[in-house]
Amino acid sequence: MHLPYIRRAVRWLTAHQNPDGGWGETCRSYEDPSLRGTGVSTASQTAWALMGLLAAGEVHSRAVVRGIDFLLCTQTAQGTWYEPEFTGTGFPKYFFIKYHMYQDYFPLMALARYRQSLMDT
Repeated sequence: MHLPYIRRAVRWLTAHQNPDGGWGETCRSYEDPSLRGTGVSTASQTAWALMGLLAAGEVHSRAVVRGIDFLLCTQTAQGTWYEPEFTGTGFPKYFFIKYHMYQDYFPLMALARYRQSLMDT
C-alpha cells in the first residue's frame, strides 16, 4: 500500500473530501473534467471513498474518521440514508441511473469494513 500510485490516490481522495466529511461528485464531471471530485456529499460516494482509503491502510486517518462521522450523522432513524442524487452512470454525459439501494448497502459495507479494519489493527 506504499506504492506511489496508491499514495497518489489517497492524496486525491483526501484532497477532495468535502467540509462536512463526506464525498460527492456531480454527474456533470463527465462533461467538464474540472468538476471531478466535486459535488454534494452522498452516502454512496462517501462509502466508495472510505472503502478505497481503508483498502489503502488509512483506517486511523483524519479523512476516514471524518467520513465515518458523516455516514453516522446522516443515517436516518430507520438505519438508512436519504440520497436524492443520481450516482450511477449508464452512458456518461447522456444517461444516469438512480440505484435506490446504493444509498444503503454501500454505506453499510463501508461501516462494516471500518469496524473490521479497527479490529485488525
